[in-house]
Amino acid sequence: MRIAAVIITRNEAAVIARCIRSATAVADEVIVVDSGSTDATCAIARELGARVVHRDWTNYSDQKNFANGLATTPYILSLDADEELSPELTASIQEARRNGLNGVYRFNRLTNYCGTWVRHGGWYPDTKVRLFPAGRARWEGAYVHEVLVWDNDLPVHHLPGDLWHYSYRTTAAHRERIERYSTLHAQAMHAAGRRAGFIKLWLSPLAKFVQGYLLQGGFLDGRAGLNIAWYSARAVRMKYTKLQRMHQGG
Repeated sequence: MRIAAVIITRNEAAVIARCIRSATAVADEVIVVDSGSTDATCAIARELGARVVHRDWTNYSDQKNFANGLATTPYILSLDADEELSPELTASIQEARRNGLNGVYRFNRLTNYCGTWVRHGGWYPDTKVRLFPAGRARWEGAYVHEVLVWDNDLPVHHLPGDLWHYSYRTTAAHRERIERYSTLHAQAMHAAGRRAGFIKLWLSPLAKFVQGYLLQGGFLDGRAGLNIAWYSARAVRMKYTKLQRMHQGG
C-alpha cells in the first residue's frame, strides 16, 4: 500500500534533507508545505524529489491538515522537519507495508538535545501516532501542541524502533522556542478563560522542575537533563506571566 510522507516547513534548511532522505526509504511520495522560508528549504526539498507547495501560515493543525489533503496515497506518514526514521523503525514500517497496512501506527520518539539522546525527564518514550489512513484522521488544536484524532474503529498498532527527533542544537534555540510557544500557550489559555494566580505563577514552575529532574529521573541525563528541567520550569513561568498580562490588558 502506497504511503505519502507529509512535512510542513519554514526555514528548515539545516534539517530538511535528513528528514526527506529518511522518508523516501518508506514513502512513495514526499509532500512539503512551506509557509514562506527565506533559506534554502524549498530548493533542497525539490532537489530531493519532494513536491513543494507554498501556503501562508495559519496554525499547526490547519497546515498539517492541508498538507494531508494533497496526498494521493491511501496512507500518510506525518513527519516534522527535524525528525528522522531510525533504521529499526524504517524496517518496521517496510514490514507493515508488506503485511498490508490496517489502522493507525504509533512508535516511540527519541529526542536529541544539544547532542545528547534524552531518555528520562518525561521525554521518552514520547509515543506518537504518525502513520494513518488518508481521510480518516485529522489534526486538532488551534494554537500549539496539535493532537491527531482518528476514527474510533481503527485499530492501533505499535511499531518497534524510534523516531529520532533533533529538537534543539543549542540552549539558545531552546530559549527561543519557549519564548514563542509560551505565547501560544498563553493565548490558548486566555481564549479558554483561564487565569494565573499565585500558585500558577510561582509554585507550578517549581513543581515542573522537581517532576522532570527528580521524579522522572532527568538527572540521569546529566547536563542535558538539568537544562531541560530548568527551561521547562521557565516555560511554565513565562506562559502564566504572559497570561496574567493578557488579562491585565498588557
